[in-house]
Amino acid sequence: MHKTSSLSDLGFDAAGASSGFFRPVADDSSHSSSSAPHRRLTKVSRWSTRALPDKLRGEALDLQHAAAFLPRVRIVSGTDHAVTASSDLVVVTAGARQNPGEARLSLLRRNVALFRKIVPPVAEHSPDALLLVVSNPVDVLTYVAWKLSGFPASRVIGSGTNLDSSRFRFLVAEHLDVNAQDVQAYMVGEHGDSSLAIWSTISVAGMPAFKSLRDSHHSFDEAALEGIRRAVVGGAYEVIGLKGYTSWAIGYSVASLAASLLRDQRRVHPVSILASGFHGISDGHDVFLSLPARLGRGGVLGVAEMDLTEVEAAQLRRSAKTLWENCQLLDL
Repeated sequence: MHKTSSLSDLGFDAAGASSGFFRPVADDSSHSSSSAPHRRLTKVSRWSTRALPDKLRGEALDLQHAAAFLPRVRIVSGTDHAVTASSDLVVVTAGARQNPGEARLSLLRRNVALFRKIVPPVAEHSPDALLLVVSNPVDVLTYVAWKLSGFPASRVIGSGTNLDSSRFRFLVAEHLDVNAQDVQAYMVGEHGDSSLAIWSTISVAGMPAFKSLRDSHHSFDEAALEGIRRAVVGGAYEVIGLKGYTSWAIGYSVASLAASLLRDQRRVHPVSILASGFHGISDGHDVFLSLPARLGRGGVLGVAEMDLTEVEAAQLRRSAKTLWENCQLLDL
């Protein structure tokens, strides 16, 4: 009996099959060999803030002592940029800690100065790396990293609303008493106060859930939806107010992004990418904000063509305008 291993075996043309879902990004192969096969161990570097040599050494030792519980791994530390040489992925977490009640955009000027010291030497030592920015305000700082690195936009990614979307999925899952991994729901736009909840994307086990929620719960009016969105946006502020910082959830979020990138998983994540030309955002505005993007070894491989309402698209453009205006203050 003939075994079918793909739709191509059934007569469907696979060429360009994803084009109806994703808009491709420019292939800048002249600047990057990141899609080439790697025969050595994958190297990941992480830059944090004001790392003292003794603390770095202590952190490295603590991780090294877990070697028996980890896959094959070599852990080193140092304050010299050269320690990051030939990295496949560089994760930038450097930044001033967000204070209780402080808006992310207010962190901007304090953190740009740090990026001027970090990004250029990292790019010099690892010219083919993927750059993943986690520091806040992440959308503007991803733009800063892109400008300072000289990398193609497909290789500079911000953690964006990947975590916001997880918080969104958690709230829906708790309400429906299902596992959050069975819920699809996206927050897009700025990782911050103007982020958007795309209600039409909510599905559970592949079934559209928003209409069902509205039909069965008359309390799901516009005010209630805005309350849910604010709860998602305010989740980080609540954690910061209770324990002083966020750590576990963002750590898991970044780990999921790293796995998608380095293992070429082609998973879709809402991350901060160069959004010019999407949903009416001006081609002349080089602004980074979150949209669902397909991620792989080459970085951003495509961006989902979301079917936004005009109201949602207008809100996204307003978010982009705010971020663009902040970028223009930086003189990069």
